[in-house]
Amino acid sequence: MAQIRVLPDRVANQIAAGEVIERPVAVVKELLENSLDAAATRVEIEFSNGGRSLVRIEDNGSGMRPDEALLAIERHATSKVREAEDLLNITTFGFRGEALPSIASVSRFQLKTRTPLSQSGTELLINGGKLIHVRDCGMPHGTRVEVAHLFNAVPARRKFLKADNTEAAHIIHLAKVYAIAHPQTGFSLIENGRMVFDSPACPSLEERVREIFGPVVVDGLMAVDEKDGDYRLRGLISRPGKGRSSRHDMITIVNKRPVTSSTLNQALIESYHSFLPRGRYPQAFLFLELDPKAVDVNVHPSKREVRFREAARLRGFVIRSLLQGIRSAAVPEVAGAGAGAGAVLPVAGEAGNAAPQPPFSAPKEGGRGRVEPDSPGYRREARSPTKAGATPDPDWNVKWRFLGHAQKGLAIFDAASGIILFDRRAAHQRILFEQLEKQYRESNVPAQQLLIPVPFELDALGSAALLDHLDFLNANGFTIAEFGRNFFRLEATPVWTSPEEGEALINDLVGLMKAGTISKNKPLEAFNQLARLACQRSVRLDDSVSEKEVIELANRLLRCKNPLLSPLGKPTYIELGRNELDRRFFRNSAPSGNLW
Repeated sequence: MAQIRVLPDRVANQIAAGEVIERPVAVVKELLENSLDAAATRVEIEFSNGGRSLVRIEDNGSGMRPDEALLAIERHATSKVREAEDLLNITTFGFRGEALPSIASVSRFQLKTRTPLSQSGTELLINGGKLIHVRDCGMPHGTRVEVAHLFNAVPARRKFLKADNTEAAHIIHLAKVYAIAHPQTGFSLIENGRMVFDSPACPSLEERVREIFGPVVVDGLMAVDEKDGDYRLRGLISRPGKGRSSRHDMITIVNKRPVTSSTLNQALIESYHSFLPRGRYPQAFLFLELDPKAVDVNVHPSKREVRFREAARLRGFVIRSLLQGIRSAAVPEVAGAGAGAGAVLPVAGEAGNAAPQPPFSAPKEGGRGRVEPDSPGYRREARSPTKAGATPDPDWNVKWRFLGHAQKGLAIFDAASGIILFDRRAAHQRILFEQLEKQYRESNVPAQQLLIPVPFELDALGSAALLDHLDFLNANGFTIAEFGRNFFRLEATPVWTSPEEGEALINDLVGLMKAGTISKNKPLEAFNQLARLACQRSVRLDDSVSEKEVIELANRLLRCKNPLLSPLGKPTYIELGRNELDRRFFRNSAPSGNLW
């Protein structure tokens, strides 16, 4: 049996680094939080090669004395916690004292620091966990940390890092989120010697969002500011009807700390339940302020996840606060005098609403296999192509008799076996999906060239995701060209979408790429997601559809390979069988007595 021994500090630090420092962005996060805890009013972040070669964070904060600098690289040395009870009232970002020694154990680590009252600064150099030297240096007040050759001491960890563009995208996104969380602090970000953004201290959150994400994003947001007891919720949220394809743009900040919280995310999604189409998510920059004792941040090594003491109460407060703002913004969209309060009319052309009908998805009159029109005494058995192993015959006629329209988008047919309730939207989507599937398999997806190319800009993560999938999109009806760092040009779109919807569609696709729903490594699954998105955006119902068009639509659906379900998994039609109707109307029951 192996002898039990205490691990050397160097090995213990490298083990701790496996939990705290997963990738270069974790280094940036830990050092950036230290700068903010030091009350810095200006922070400069620089990195090279996705953070593998260099990460440098410099601030003008309070700095450290020589003895404090030496203690800072010891495990569990911290200025932020004294007793166990302090964990219940955490007001700083860091508190465990693990980050600096963990980083220093897996890199070449240099720290320079000086307090405003010191005559000179202190420089520490550590390589792979070994202290090389400690000496005086010239330094403005504040702290500068340089981390080079990350994970050189543990090459197995380097193999798990992604491409430089992907790692860089995570760092850029993190820097933007922390800049949003602290608009009163100046931020600058430099990648490979090039300035990504330089934002001085901003007087308001709106100004910071405008500088970091651009005016187009700000124009689609509205302010919210509500208070209830010790809770305060403020920030910017999407206007009704304006949504994104993923949850990636829901940024939640608790006591100035960017966090991931299922309580806040679910409250956000539920608040927009009646104001966004299914599968769409709001964009939000939400700041929650509450008593530090009411939230536990000591849940995960990365401190990204938090738990709330009174989650149910908080969730109710967030939903009420958001709904009040959303409903007030929806008032101008209320339908005429007969509409109820808060009723929102869909706005054509906005992201998430139906795009114009594609030219090849509308049913045409006079096609083969048309459902026979109503005729006296007509009652024949329907021929179904949906039995196991059956192959549809393009010349067969569906024996359904059209009765009329019902509710919203439903058609009713009479068949020998019962009554058919037919969902026109789901049928359109199935037909379009199989058309796109055929075009994809034949590598013949028709595109429409734009007369004037549309330039658009993405954030760093979105840009990296789009570049990874550019060949896939360009092979499926798009023509997208890189037009500078994070800038692109849309030159052609598939014919199933309108040119005006092209940019919004790209944003939706990029959101799915970020979420991992679309992956270039699984092209067939990626195409299926693209086709489903096409079906969601392209099918638009017209209440003036004629009887012949509905009949032709039914025929086209039943010639599909899978006519029973839409590509989104919804039934295209349901049948109330004759036995079911007889049972409901007690047709097979003996009369219980004389009615007269």
